[in-house]
Amino acid sequence: MENCLFCKIARGEIPSRKVYEDDQLIAFHDINPLRPMHILVIPRRHIVSLQTVEPGDEPVLGRMLAVTRRLAEENGSPEGFRVIINSGRIGGQEVPHLHAHVVGGPEPVGPMFKRN
Repeated sequence: MENCLFCKIARGEIPSRKVYEDDQLIAFHDINPLRPMHILVIPRRHIVSLQTVEPGDEPVLGRMLAVTRRLAEENGSPEGFRVIINSGRIGGQEVPHLHAHVVGGPEPVGPMFKRN
């Protein structure tokens, strides 16, 4: 997609603090980190969200998850991390390009949800 923010980052048109890239993915530090370690992992190819994936997307989805451990260990969260993929409006997705947030750091990330 020509005007997609993450596509522009993947093409190198917008600078980012890259921590990983291969022929399918690019990973970079979030510009507004919510944890000491907050990395975004995106496919180079434009996929809107998990709501739009098709069977042919399975290799890149697996690759996204496969690199998270290495990224977390190399970027300050060797004792664990959380992977978050928001999908669609209800899921809180803000950028319409599939992306995984890999968050962690030296302290526990806390509960996923507040319990009532």
